[in-house]
Amino acid sequence: MTDFHFLRPFWLLLILSLPVVILTLRHLRRGDSGWARVIPEKFLAPLIPSSGAHRQQMRSPMLPVTIGILLLSVALAGPSWRETPSPLSQSEDSLVIVLDLSLSMLATDLQPDRLTLAKRKIRDLLKARAGSLNALIVYAGDAHVVTPLTDDSGTIEAMLAALDPTIMPATGNRADLAIARARTLLANGAPGRGRILLMTDEVPDKYFSAIGETLESTDITLDTLVVGTTEGGPIPLAKRGFIRDNGQIVITRAHPRALASLASSNGGSSHLLTLDDADIDALGLRPDDSADARNADSEHTINRWQDDGYWLLWLVLPLLLLGWRRGAFAIIALSCLPLVPRPAQALDWNQLWQREDQRAPELIRQDPAQAAELLKNPMWRGTALYRSEAYEQAAKAFAEAQGADAEYNRGNALARAGKLQEALEAYDRALEQDPDMADAAANRQLVEEVLRQQQQQNKQDGQQEPQDEEDGPGQKQPSDKSGAKPGQNSEND
Repeated sequence: MTDFHFLRPFWLLLILSLPVVILTLRHLRRGDSGWARVIPEKFLAPLIPSSGAHRQQMRSPMLPVTIGILLLSVALAGPSWRETPSPLSQSEDSLVIVLDLSLSMLATDLQPDRLTLAKRKIRDLLKARAGSLNALIVYAGDAHVVTPLTDDSGTIEAMLAALDPTIMPATGNRADLAIARARTLLANGAPGRGRILLMTDEVPDKYFSAIGETLESTDITLDTLVVGTTEGGPIPLAKRGFIRDNGQIVITRAHPRALASLASSNGGSSHLLTLDDADIDALGLRPDDSADARNADSEHTINRWQDDGYWLLWLVLPLLLLGWRRGAFAIIALSCLPLVPRPAQALDWNQLWQREDQRAPELIRQDPAQAAELLKNPMWRGTALYRSEAYEQAAKAFAEAQGADAEYNRGNALARAGKLQEALEAYDRALEQDPDMADAAANRQLVEEVLRQQQQQNKQDGQQEPQDEEDGPGQKQPSDKSGAKPGQNSEND
């Protein structure tokens, strides 16, 4: 018994509940339990007997309850004193995720933008591939390994928040360099077959041959996940407006056909990014337990401590039934009922002392998504939804309010949601009610220009994508009055 120990010793703390049970029963033995004020007497009588019968039955259930709790605590703690060999299993499905970090991934044709949705998809993919080997590479003008092959998905998830095109040392779209890095990772000891998942909106045609040559002499397959739409969208930059070329706003588009051709020529398949797991299932990115996991030979085993606590459960079961029959567990349940957490309500301490317009700014600053659920005023609720990047819902909330500010904020939300024509109509209604609203006029002009550029570029087929340029310092950004108080104007953000 020198090897005797508990696998989960914290369950022994359950023994500390015994004094609480004993004190509760003594309190009930002395008189009224207090539940008569809550539960009708005819329903309470079978649970807590009264007078002499009460005193006679209060002692009898304590022995089985005490022994039952002791045994249950020891069983859950996992007593163990022997080891048993367990075969090892190893994942044979290795995946390298290659993420495009060029400026085009900031386009807003997908809400809130392409890069944000790509990061969410990576998290979903890591969850679906728990226990398998995954790696992450990012690229723009050059390629960099974020994490090598690892079965620790938390390591990759921790790095996603810091990934942004602004951290890349060089701009560009060198997917060929990223694929070469991915091949190197898979060649350095990756078990089983190797796969590469390329998440991007476009790969220049001139790099197709280089990618094919990189993967030609290997059994590595290349899948592509298309991030973006064929209609495209502008590329916003913080405090600089939209990227322009010769004064024209650049509209960047995804090219699903070209990416599908690239994947097909390298043994893989392609799919558009979806909000659910349909793309993960279509590309077959989940590990196949039957094909990609193997049990090692009998000599490849590991000794694990055997949990023998389940044998004690056979002794606990009749004691629990005996205690239940004598009413002890009903008494315990009634005594512990006030400790059970109640369903959460949309009520906080400040709500008792402050008006909604007094506490709304702080709620929105702390957690916009939660604030949207708590706030009732459509202007404040719309502001919270806007700050949480739920632009379409924000537009619906602003539509419930009246006034020029509401129409202006609704126009901003519609513009962020990509509904430019509806945004123009909202700005027009705001200007009808307040012709002197300069912000609405400026934003209307900017959205109208973006819409015109989209319409012009949609008519051009086969035109070479212009070189990206940032807005000059004189370019006016879209104003944002979504943080205004209901019925009041505020300064631009």
